[in-house]
Amino acid sequence: MNHLNSKKIVLTALTVAVATSLTLAGCSKKDSSASSGDTLEVKIGHSAPLTGAQAHLGKDAQNGAQLAVDELNTQGVTIAGKKAHFTLDPVDDQADARIATTVAQQLVDDKVSGVIGHLNSSTTLPASRIYHQNGIVQISPSATNPTYTQQGFSNAFRVMANDVQQGRALGTFAVNDLKVKHIAVIDDKTAYGAGLAAEFEKAVKAANGNLIAHEYTTDKETDFNAILTRIKGKSPDLVFFAGMDGQGAAMAQQVRNLGLNAQFMGADGIYTPEFMKLAGKNAEGTIASLPGAPLASVPKGPDFEKRFSAKYGPIQLYGAYNYDAVMVMVDAMKRANSIDPKVYVEKMKDANWPGVTTTISFDDKGDLKKASITLYKVEGGKWVPLKTVE
Repeated sequence: MNHLNSKKIVLTALTVAVATSLTLAGCSKKDSSASSGDTLEVKIGHSAPLTGAQAHLGKDAQNGAQLAVDELNTQGVTIAGKKAHFTLDPVDDQADARIATTVAQQLVDDKVSGVIGHLNSSTTLPASRIYHQNGIVQISPSATNPTYTQQGFSNAFRVMANDVQQGRALGTFAVNDLKVKHIAVIDDKTAYGAGLAAEFEKAVKAANGNLIAHEYTTDKETDFNAILTRIKGKSPDLVFFAGMDGQGAAMAQQVRNLGLNAQFMGADGIYTPEFMKLAGKNAEGTIASLPGAPLASVPKGPDFEKRFSAKYGPIQLYGAYNYDAVMVMVDAMKRANSIDPKVYVEKMKDANWPGVTTTISFDDKGDLKKASITLYKVEGGKWVPLKTVE
């Protein structure tokens, strides 16, 4: 073989190798784009406290959202003619307003199509401004402070009653149903606690009830003896606590230890199995509220509770609301043929989703058009429904 032929053979082999390499690369690229072209990846953000004293509530909230995502992925949902695949992007706001803004920006940077959260009003409010500035739909499954939907943000929605409704139900019930004469109020100074206490007091006054004290604590305090001792000197018939379950349980214990013979009452923040576990026998007789009707009494409630409990154990508090929040968001995406929040937000405004907790339709502020509140009482170690009011 001469030198020229040898050179031709080498060039031919090299040409074949390059052509083969380009062909394979082209196939690989084509396969990849075909895969992404056939599936629409939809990332939904979720924020709640996943560490700290409220981690059990945050995880419960996340589980509700995750259950919805998992079920949607088995249903073969299509949006704009493409099969949608949903993933949950959970972040931990630690029930801290400053951290909430940081994780809100993280979700924006993650390019989520919408956000479910935050759990607390004190974290929801500052985070909502970031979502509004970036045009991302936010659905709160649990923040009840009225201010959230009074900011004029067209992207903000809520799937449970707010504290105007909840405070009114509790205050009216205390005066008209329990017939108490002297009422003391304690709030934890958070956006939730302060807002709820204010609405409760308005309702008590409207029902001609007698408010004898208003004390303040923080959402980190565990020793309430000084506050309760001052209250005891005024002989209250009822002590209303606007705060969360861990502190509520400690307060219920200290109320009894001080021999304060008064009805103990709270709102959704203490309506949990954890409250009963921590308070023990001192939980007996406590009254609390939760937006919505009891799950056992609504059409989709028992089946949801069965599915949720089989996967995650007993519902702590907001699991069903987080589930509904995801479902109503995805329904809007489907009807808008878009996962772009700036597009599907218009379909959020005319939602009519038959949820687990209620039929979800929003007013012009983003609140539920029809919202109910149920009052419960701890009897025999269980939360027993007393009354549901619209």
